Amino acid sequence: MEPGGLEWLLVPMQQLVSWGAAGAMVFGGVVPYIPQYRDIRRTQNAEGFSTYVCLVLLVANILRILFWFGRRFESPLLWQSIIMIITMLLMLKLCTEIRVSNELNVKRRSFADFDLNYFWHWSKFTDYVQCVLTFTGVTGYITYLWLDSSLFVETLGFLAVFTEAMLGVPQLYRNYQNRSTEGMSIKMVLMWTSGDTFKTVYFILNQAPFQFSICGLLQVFVDIAILLQVYLYSHYPQKPVSHAAHPASTKAL
Repeated sequence: MEPGGLEWLLVPMQQLVSWGAAGAMVFGGVVPYIPQYRDIRRTQNAEGFSTYVCLVLLVANILRILFWFGRRFESPLLWQSIIMIITMLLMLKLCTEIRVSNELNVKRRSFADFDLNYFWHWSKFTDYVQCVLTFTGVTGYITYLWLDSSLFVETLGFLAVFTEAMLGVPQLYRNYQNRSTEGMSIKMVLMWTSGDTFKTVYFILNQAPFQFSICGLLQVFVDIAILLQVYLYSHYPQKPVSHAAHPASTKAL
């Protein structure tokens, strides 16, 4: 059979692979939160999930969408941000409702109080929505004013992906302080590593803005550093350092 005779088969297969990769990019980031959401709903306990995960991912993805207006990139990456924002809002709604229902005789806090001591610890989901809308409005207006500045646009893009890339650092620091990785799921870290590696390869192959590739590599390095901690602390146990309790990991895919 002549090489040209296989084109009718190769072209649809390439298209199918492309669609599959795009779908993985759009929905892959929210997959880990599905079992987390179901577990919180089943146990009616949100203590094991830090809502700061939602804060960081909301900020990162809002900035990424604004970056799109200054420099267009792959549509799957744009849809990924939209889906992630919706997912984080759903997580916030569930966590807030459960936390408030479990709190008795506690003074209610709201976004309108402007009390930094209780920032992101409000009593109603609507307060989080107000904060997100305020942040979006302010950053959106600033972006509109500076959209013609290539330096501003590139900086905006860097801040968006750099914020997301730093999600593994709290877990890395927590392991260092504990001198142990006990209580941390190794399978989850492997999922982080494989997911971040896939994203980075996708960024490079699809010639996404350089900010995406650089911060994708940074995420992979942080994941590898955590895996090295697993090896180090399991083979060479160290005496833990006395310190205050730290919140759960804020890593996300």
